Amino acid sequence: MGTRNATSYGKRLCEELISSLQEYDIQIVSGLAYGIDVQAHRLALRHRIPTIGVLGHGLDRMYPSAHRDVASRMLENGGLLTEYPSETIPDRNNFPARNRIIAGLADVTIVIEAAKKGGALITAEIANSYNRDVCAYPGGIDQEYSAGCNYLIKTHRAHLIRHADDLVYLMGWERPKPKQEGSQLRLLTDSLGKDEQQVCNFLLEREQAGVDEIALHFGWPTSKLAMILLEMEMNGLLLSLPGKVYKMLGSP
Repeated sequence: MGTRNATSYGKRLCEELISSLQEYDIQIVSGLAYGIDVQAHRLALRHRIPTIGVLGHGLDRMYPSAHRDVASRMLENGGLLTEYPSETIPDRNNFPARNRIIAGLADVTIVIEAAKKGGALITAEIANSYNRDVCAYPGGIDQEYSAGCNYLIKTHRAHLIRHADDLVYLMGWERPKPKQEGSQLRLLTDSLGKDEQQVCNFLLEREQAGVDEIALHFGWPTSKLAMILLEMEMNGLLLSLPGKVYKMLGSP
């Protein structure tokens, strides 16, 4: 999400983010408006990421008309969605209303650029009311179209992100692995010591667990467990999730 008056800074952030996410199983949802919205849709199409446009009018027309070609290509990998029947005109009141659908469809709302007022901030507020994650890119204090992002971050309405890695960490997304990695994981775990093997079996059985839960199960001091987890993570066996939660790489 973002301003209709996207700057070169916002366009660059959008391109870096979407190009870095193409290996993940994601969809890009936005509103096909001018600026950041259509930039996100175009980049999704370029990187073959499914993308959905939520419209503020009927499917028998396209607003803005300049985005008709983008909308047509989205039908091949994603689609268009509206709650309005055919012949509904793109009335200005429809667009803030449709933002609740965007917020509801998305696991995380990302605001790349936004002024103090606008549709992106409305969507972020709705997403917060739905208990969905919201992220925003910070900008300079004198940049008009970063003022909304900075406000969301300052008021704890959005997580600050700088690049795709911050988003991936926040959401706990695991990087897709080649099919042969399961056999490689078994080879690595077969060579583990007794304590590491116990932790491995425990995590594979439960899929993921927090530090306190693991320590309580084995009756180990936290300091001992921390060393074991660190070594396993450095060896590429564990994925560290937010909240001091761990899971085995390659597990579901």
